[in-house]
Amino acid sequence: MSNHFSSDILVIGSGAAGLTLALQLARHGRVHVLSKNAVNEGSTWFAQGGIAAVLDDDDSIEAHVSDTLNAGGGLCHEDAVRFTVERSKGAIRWLIDQGVNFTREGGNGGYHLTQEGGHSHRRIIHSADATGEAVHSTLIDRVRAEPNIELFEDHVALNLITQADKGSPKLRCTGAYALNRRDDHVHVFQSRVVVLATGGASKVYLYTSNPDSASGDGIAMAWRAGCRVANMEFNQFHPTCLYHPRAKTFLITEALRGEGAYLRLPSGERFMTRFDERAELAPRDIVARAIDHEMKRLGCDCLYLDISHKPAEFISEHFPTVKARCLEFGIDITKEPIPVVPAAHYTCGGIMVDHHGQTDLLNLYAIGETSFTGLHGANRMASNSLLECIVYAQSAAEHIGERLPEIDAPEASAAWDESRVTNSDEDVIISHNWDELRRFMWDYVGIVRTQKRLQRATHRIKLLQREIAEYYSNYKVSSDLIELRNLAMVAELIIRSASARRESRGLHFSLDYPERSPIARDTILVPMNYAGQNVIVNKE
Repeated sequence: MSNHFSSDILVIGSGAAGLTLALQLARHGRVHVLSKNAVNEGSTWFAQGGIAAVLDDDDSIEAHVSDTLNAGGGLCHEDAVRFTVERSKGAIRWLIDQGVNFTREGGNGGYHLTQEGGHSHRRIIHSADATGEAVHSTLIDRVRAEPNIELFEDHVALNLITQADKGSPKLRCTGAYALNRRDDHVHVFQSRVVVLATGGASKVYLYTSNPDSASGDGIAMAWRAGCRVANMEFNQFHPTCLYHPRAKTFLITEALRGEGAYLRLPSGERFMTRFDERAELAPRDIVARAIDHEMKRLGCDCLYLDISHKPAEFISEHFPTVKARCLEFGIDITKEPIPVVPAAHYTCGGIMVDHHGQTDLLNLYAIGETSFTGLHGANRMASNSLLECIVYAQSAAEHIGERLPEIDAPEASAAWDESRVTNSDEDVIISHNWDELRRFMWDYVGIVRTQKRLQRATHRIKLLQREIAEYYSNYKVSSDLIELRNLAMVAELIIRSASARRESRGLHFSLDYPERSPIARDTILVPMNYAGQNVIVNKE
């Protein structure tokens, strides 16, 4: 049976961005937070490296801005970069005030800062090698203690609800339909303001460092509701994920390379200096392509990341999580190298937003990895992602808090109609389609692309979407079906964006167009039901 829930602010997503915003808006009204799974199962919890911020006297805002612009391949929006970096110190101060236990420098009481690829200074504040867990667990505790926030775990958002607005030709977003995985019913969540904080879409690829929840739900829902998306072709592949048949999606933090780890071929030879003078500290796109190139050249299944030349005590102190996880698979990182492969890690594109996180739909905001702010450009620099989550969550909260008194409560929406669907006895179709989608995205739209591969992917995604649409129309929804439908939508957006970019830049590398264009342009896709105006635009 379908239920109706009402709030002032509905937050879809329970990672660093969503929980930060919820905590900052709790004093303004009633907040509902939807979490697809248990609240600690999102990407934030598994982030290892840290958060980039200007905290040291030897560092500067200009240096952080410059490093980010250089890593972004000419596509970063400088205003967004400055907006984020200038607020980095305040974001860290807020996290410390919440109780996040960042690693201290021995002796002097200050915080230990590390360095990662693309950064010219040590500016990564961290909690050993489990920063995401430290941040996320702290925010979760604060949210659970806040009486004005209600957390709904195991609720999978399905579609956004939109209504006409009295004072604007634009539609307004007034809530969402969400499947409660515990009672298997779709419920109505209505609110004056809706915030998408649903994370990225790296689960569209066969190999990924992300948890299963990273299925692009917010991007797909916003697109279907009429929001533009941008730069979906820029999918960051983390260079170093643990290669082991039983090691599902375990990322080997970039901080290892920041602290002196070497990348080696199976022969033991280092190779990164042949690709970039910064060697192991080159930006992620360069390192990932170098590893991919060497694996294909040699025909080997993996390469190796070696920090065993460092003292065992240093390794144990700085990387306890990586050491413990590798030991589970019989790998002692203090004595031997770690087998690694690249894996899909971060979605640099997303829903187009302004500095407040506002989308094309009235009263709909998007923050964190699901959004496109212009910060990351063609390649996200290490540890700028958690920073973006906190900064834009704070900015969106300020904007929403100011506007909330002027926003009327929405009209009641109809319950989800399940009267014409049946229970499926062919769920095997979902698992087969899921597997096919992720495999052809890996093969055809991966680290290195060609127009022929993209054409094949276009053909395959159209066939898959027809099957999925037919299935969706006839059977009761399940969390697997919702995620498959969203992944297929996001896959189409990635393929269309990659096909439109006739150059190689940052994370998008094409063998057909290996040179970088002298003109840097974002790839902006506009849906037929574009919410920015009250006319239909055919841009598909």
